[in-house]
Amino acid sequence: MGKKGQIKFIPRERSAFHATLRTRVDEYFKETGLSRNANGTLVIKAVVLIAMYLLPFVAMLLWPPAPVLAWALWFVMGLGLAGIGMSVMHDANHGAFSRSERVNWWLGHTLNLCGGSTHNWKLQHNILHHTYTNITHIDEDIEDRLVLKFSPHTGRRWYHRFQWIYATLFYGLLTLYWVVAKDFVQFLQFTKDGVDTSSRNERRSALLRIGLMKLAYFAVIIGLPLALGLPWLQVAIGFLIMHFTAGIILTVVFQLAHTVEGTTHPLPNAEGVIDNDWAIHQVETTVDFCPGNGFVNWYVGGLNYQIEHHLFPRVAHVHYPALALIVQRTAEEFGITYRVNLTLWSALRSHYATLAKLGLPNANEAIA
Repeated sequence: MGKKGQIKFIPRERSAFHATLRTRVDEYFKETGLSRNANGTLVIKAVVLIAMYLLPFVAMLLWPPAPVLAWALWFVMGLGLAGIGMSVMHDANHGAFSRSERVNWWLGHTLNLCGGSTHNWKLQHNILHHTYTNITHIDEDIEDRLVLKFSPHTGRRWYHRFQWIYATLFYGLLTLYWVVAKDFVQFLQFTKDGVDTSSRNERRSALLRIGLMKLAYFAVIIGLPLALGLPWLQVAIGFLIMHFTAGIILTVVFQLAHTVEGTTHPLPNAEGVIDNDWAIHQVETTVDFCPGNGFVNWYVGGLNYQIEHHLFPRVAHVHYPALALIVQRTAEEFGITYRVNLTLWSALRSHYATLAKLGLPNANEAIA
């Protein structure tokens, strides 16, 4: 199987789908006079979500609450952490939040404020996931984790039959694993695989920054409350509540777009070629969900419009509802199946049904 950099999208028949779609989206922005970047709604959202993460923490430090109230505040911080990941740093690290690179840089580094690494995230998400969506062993975002299997092309264990039951529990560990170990594991892996093409000195500098940011994060999020006299057990439980909340939200939202019924998991041939147009590949490996749900549209930062996001990652997510109409119409004209789960329940049902199918002995045939 090909590796990153060796995979190419070469369709047997050329398609005008992507060119037509780009032209129509360009015309939309020209006709409306809208910027492709953030509007006032997105700016306000960014302020609200960052405040949801920071203000409960400040409140705990200034007015130490009883344990139950403290854990409720940690829970709100978890909601804010997930919101920052979906609606603030995500757009910024794609260069979509603002025309200003400096603004995108600062807002992109809100990920570091939450304990993650912007350096690694861009490599995993912007390069591997967006370029090689749902391609097994290339797309890091669908890589099997511990006891979870997300691809029909990977090895199956007996316990995968039950993953639809226990998956949510492990989803809650996502951000905790990220802040503790994943960034260091990824850094080494991306260096070994050639995903990180920076020089040795640049990588050393990046690794040093990652290490220092981790120390600063834990010194503030754990060390500061303890130094101010908050009970260690209350802080430890609260920290876990925050990350468990954020982990479940972030993982489920992502999985509802790529690990659901109808998405494909193509494999390259012996020459590392995917027989498809890249843009069509994005539509076929992705599903939108909940387009009519106002709260979901606001909170998940357009990640429920994953098809539009994959096709136009440098457009701020507030524009995706309008672009979805253009993408769907164009896809239909070219005979491309555009999939969407209209409700949150249908999306969740489809995801857990897919997890169950992936756990079967004939997972490849079951998914197909």
